[in-house]
Amino acid sequence: MGRTVTDTPAPRIVALDHLRGAAVLGILIANLPGFALPVAAYFSPAAWGGTTPADVTAWAITYVLVEGKMRGLFAMLFGASMLLVIERADARGGNGAALHLRRMATLFAIGCAHLYFVWSGDILSLYALVGCVALLFTAAPLRLLLFAAAACLLLALANGLAIAGLGTVVERVFGRSTPTDLAREIAAMRGGWRGTIIWRWREEAGPFTAFLANGPETLAYMLLGMAGLRSGFLTGAWPRRRYTVIAAVALLTTLPVFALIAARTIARDFDAHTIVLASFVVPPLLRPIGVAGYAALLLLTVRNGRLAAAGRVALSNYLGCSLALTALFYGWGAGQFARWDRAALYLLLPPMWVTMLAWPRWWLARFTHGPAEWLWRCAARGTWITLRREHCERDAN
Repeated sequence: MGRTVTDTPAPRIVALDHLRGAAVLGILIANLPGFALPVAAYFSPAAWGGTTPADVTAWAITYVLVEGKMRGLFAMLFGASMLLVIERADARGGNGAALHLRRMATLFAIGCAHLYFVWSGDILSLYALVGCVALLFTAAPLRLLLFAAAACLLLALANGLAIAGLGTVVERVFGRSTPTDLAREIAAMRGGWRGTIIWRWREEAGPFTAFLANGPETLAYMLLGMAGLRSGFLTGAWPRRRYTVIAAVALLTTLPVFALIAARTIARDFDAHTIVLASFVVPPLLRPIGVAGYAALLLLTVRNGRLAAAGRVALSNYLGCSLALTALFYGWGAGQFARWDRAALYLLLPPMWVTMLAWPRWWLARFTHGPAEWLWRCAARGTWITLRREHCERDAN
């Protein structure tokens, strides 16, 4: 790296931080089964994790209120933030596009390290790849952004229909899995760290496969995030009454539909094709509306508090959750993988959320960036940036 420099953070948009903090807390709800249970159980309690009323209810609530929606909100904010970074770099006389590509290359490296060395549910490498494509739209007018997002969602729907037509593959991936496959996965996750790496390398989808499968919908959210920044929707610039109407209409029209789909999935005993319909075919059409509704609802509660602070260190919180939960469930730690029922997993939420909300304000009072954010910034700029806040303030005077 080059010489050490000070780096006074640009003025924050509190609304974006607030939304990002809520999104990273919500993503944890959806991710808990992914840390603790075999892959097939993420979509189906029948695959593993228990089918008691409590377990099925936990799945249903997560599916209706959270699944894909917080991830969609996070991707929207990623798109808004990337546009903000590019425009601010250009305004300073720099090359915003070049800075963005360095940031995406660094994020891809961080994401791959997370994917292969920590946890297979990584989204960072996917965001880095999709972010490179999203760069093509940074100068697009608002209408083009919305049109391109709609086209991406139709492509995501086509992907879902293609998955639904895969026949036996659907049964193997989204069904109950064979006892042999389950035993192999559980043994790998309860084994040593090296064994989990080998398993992920051989068995799990890599970042480019995820890009093909999930890239269109993720790009749609990033484009909607750019549009939300340009229009003022994501910055809280719209009248409160408008946010109230959007939240009410969006959530009251989509959440009941997701509830009906959940009820149908339960009634069909988590049949694999029903799961694919519920997770990949219907969501691209409904989920963006729900994401907009959640964003509008959260924008009615914006304040520069603990949630906004958690959003400023969202990357650190995201990676910290992975380290903490893999330490609990994987064999190199406490080895609790596939030992908990699904409903019991959510007992971890209160202490995890308290931690995610407690440390950022203390940290940010002393340091300019979260630890992972600082590492990302240093690597992308090729410069060792001063982290301690008093050093930045002293050099600025």
